[in-house]
Amino acid sequence: MASHRRPKQPNRARVSFLTAAAAAAVALSSQAAVAAPAKPGKDEVKAKVDALYEEAEKATEKFNGAKEQQEKLEKQIGQLQDQVARGQGELNELRNTLGSMASAQYRTGGIDPSLALFLSSDPEDYLDQAAALDQLSGQQVEAVQKIQAKQRTLAQQRQEAAGKLKDLDATRKELGDKKQTIQGKLAEAQKLLNTLTAQERAQLKDEDTRASRDDSARANLGSVKASGRAGAALAAAKTKLGSAYISGHEGPNSFDCSGLTQWAYKQAGVGITRTTWTQAKEGTRIPISQLQPGDLVFFYSDLHHVGLYAGNGMTLHASNPRGGVKYEKISYMEPQFGVRI
Repeated sequence: MASHRRPKQPNRARVSFLTAAAAAAVALSSQAAVAAPAKPGKDEVKAKVDALYEEAEKATEKFNGAKEQQEKLEKQIGQLQDQVARGQGELNELRNTLGSMASAQYRTGGIDPSLALFLSSDPEDYLDQAAALDQLSGQQVEAVQKIQAKQRTLAQQRQEAAGKLKDLDATRKELGDKKQTIQGKLAEAQKLLNTLTAQERAQLKDEDTRASRDDSARANLGSVKASGRAGAALAAAKTKLGSAYISGHEGPNSFDCSGLTQWAYKQAGVGITRTTWTQAKEGTRIPISQLQPGDLVFFYSDLHHVGLYAGNGMTLHASNPRGGVKYEKISYMEPQFGVRI
């Protein structure tokens, strides 16, 4: 026989506990929903990555400047060290000459006391005593004065070399700091790209490829033809379309922005400096409206990016690690002015 007994009703304490537990579960679910932000979409990731690439490029140009300064200091230090070595040899010869004079004087009647004092004490201290020079012969005075001048020159050169070495240490530290900044920005950008699915990454690549193809076609429609060394530089840069963008590289197979422009003009037989900021000071500055193919074009208010004007409102530049060397509308960036080399 089936039982018709009514189920036992839960007491008030049990109801309160279950209600509180359910409320807590709902609250935790709500918090979890708030704490888990939506995954950024392809376009948002692209915008963030491009911003990181731009920050990395700013650091790259500072790195290039520090590297150029390091090479300059190393060259100057080498020249100073060579000068010091040669000067020390000349000083030794002068002292030998004076010693020969003293020996000859001794053989002919005894060495002059002042000359003996000069030879046996610190010359640099003794030479400052002008009264001692009055007791030497004219030839000996000339020899002593040459030694004095050489010693002072050597002291100045050694001091200058020491200062350059100190500057070099600071420059090397700056290089290390800038390199670390660049690597950090690029690593952050790659981390963002890795959040995309394989399909999203493929779509992003297809979009970049189509844009680059359209920009290339638009650049080839330019009616003004390049000529002279600007034309030769642009022609050289065109041979590097599709090359990789790598911070600090200046060719021949990979470039950063100022590395490409420097390399291109070198192929045209023209030497220009390494960074965007120094390249902006070379040649003749011209407004954007007067650009001709092969002119340098500088972008953004701090001038951290440069390309070659390719005609028809286009630039040929080393863009970023995703785009490499390609054509692009100058209006996509923030063109400031051009420079005609």
